[in-house]
Amino acid sequence: MIVRAGADGAPLVTDAPFAETKEFLSGWWIVEVPTRQRALEIAAEVSAAPGPGGAPLRMPIEVREVMSAPPTEA
Repeated sequence: MIVRAGADGAPLVTDAPFAETKEFLSGWWIVEVPTRQRALEIAAEVSAAPGPGGAPLRMPIEVREVMSAPPTEA
């Protein structure tokens, strides 16, 4: 999913195909959070980082889940 900061700072989430490679800076973060919502909030904060003149960039941030173990069978 792709996350951008909205005008009010809230996460705007798009369940779309992954963005093109040319749209990304190289690098990645792994964050451990208690909920998916918290991961989206962090992504929105990063998206709103200030750019030239201090205006929020609202760059797209791709969020992917990383599993710590294989799923258990039901």
